[in-house]
Amino acid sequence: MYNAATQAWRTTKGFMPQTIALFPGRKPVRDLQGLPASLGRIGALEVRLATHKRDIRKAQKLRFKVFYEEGGAIADARSALTRRDLCAFDRICDHLIVIDHDFLNRFGRRKPKVVGCYRLLRQDVAERRGGFYSASEFDIAPLLARHAGKRFLELGRSCVHADWRSKRVLELLWRGVWTYVRHHRVDVMIGCASLPGADPKPHAQTLAWLSAAASPNDAWATRALPERRVAIDAADLPDVEPRKAMAKLPPLLKGYLRVGAKIGAEAVSDRQFGTTDVFIIMPVAEIDPRYISYFSTPESETRLAA
Repeated sequence: MYNAATQAWRTTKGFMPQTIALFPGRKPVRDLQGLPASLGRIGALEVRLATHKRDIRKAQKLRFKVFYEEGGAIADARSALTRRDLCAFDRICDHLIVIDHDFLNRFGRRKPKVVGCYRLLRQDVAERRGGFYSASEFDIAPLLARHAGKRFLELGRSCVHADWRSKRVLELLWRGVWTYVRHHRVDVMIGCASLPGADPKPHAQTLAWLSAAASPNDAWATRALPERRVAIDAADLPDVEPRKAMAKLPPLLKGYLRVGAKIGAEAVSDRQFGTTDVFIIMPVAEIDPRYISYFSTPESETRLAA
């Protein structure tokens, strides 16, 4: 989806602070599964997992604002009526959210506001509940079969509010993702990342460069579904300078590349969301150690705030 911009104590009946919502609902709908309520904080900004329905609705409202109002995605009747990006996968995913605790509403009152989000789907959950979202665009079954002993995590629906698009929010989201990955012993992160516009032709040079610079080896190779695949003839395209190619990428895709992500060689046109999607593969063992260190230590909050 459009990426303008996706955890240690056990929750028990006797310890309720773990499940207190920033936006209270009737009852928790997600179990933190041993993760702390807060996964990191920089000043007024905090990253955490959504535990109540209202938390998730706030993330859906943010996604609607970014994907539909700003990005031009086509909403179905229900999403248009509720002004929320509604997706059946939301019911089975965990939702990572960044909250600004110092937001001033129109009445001049401070009220927590969701300003960034990521959607996380573990393989064990996906296998029980119908599979991964990215399987609707890419043929990932061979990839999963080749790495049957590894734990996969799908990242998706990542976005940040236009007024909060800063390095701090993106890095807080990544700190939350990495804490989640370590806690659940994830081996591989996968997902769809997007370039704006469903017509792949303007991205031909960028896609050709991505294929040359970050294409996976056979062990990690993944193809688009035949009915979704878009053809790019890169034979006659001029070479692209790496710096210029990187400059054209959305921030999230740049971040994936910097940590060492591999990019599938084929793309998909998503007409509903108005994007050209590529498949991301991030084996945890191959992530640049600098980033693992950066997001693993408490001191990183100080560095993030600098």
